[in-house]
Amino acid sequence: MLCSYQASVNDAVNNYKVGKHMKMKMIIPGVMSFLLITGCALNFPKTAEEFRQAIPTAFKGMADSYTVNQPFNKVARNFKTQGAKCLDVRVEYESRTNMSYQYLVTKYTPTVIVSANKAELHVQQLHETGVLYPSEIPDNGPYLMVFDATPVSKNKTKIDYYGPDSGFDHIVKAVNGWASGTNMGCPDLTQ
Repeated sequence: MLCSYQASVNDAVNNYKVGKHMKMKMIIPGVMSFLLITGCALNFPKTAEEFRQAIPTAFKGMADSYTVNQPFNKVARNFKTQGAKCLDVRVEYESRTNMSYQYLVTKYTPTVIVSANKAELHVQQLHETGVLYPSEIPDNGPYLMVFDATPVSKNKTKIDYYGPDSGFDHIVKAVNGWASGTNMGCPDLTQ
């Protein structure tokens, strides 16, 4: 089961009106306890296949398919070259407000697996600082998205996308450009 621990905590904090005697720090342990009791936060998918299976029922998860006018071998090659070039990066974020300070270091890791009839691009996201994971995570971090490419005909390839329905549109758009051969640019991972 894939679950959005962070979204649940944010929803609880943002939607709860704090009374004079109630402290915000009491809300977080309550939500965390609920998630642990229900088992929601305990099971990050450990493989790309587990991730694919979990996405259709995940909060804010999306599975989508489309066809590009590009031969399979070109799509596979673009996944390999652009994935390594654009998605194997470490990004630092700093956020300051009058009420808080946050410093995150996030490592993105692409994995490309190519066989005769399928090319897979897995993107994993590991927050190296600033985030505590409530359970064991896969090596290289939780899966963020998976793209599968399969040949339809000589010059057409089907792309299956598994991942969040929003928030990472810049990555999805870049991978779609690589798959279609229309844009080989890298996404701005600082967004």
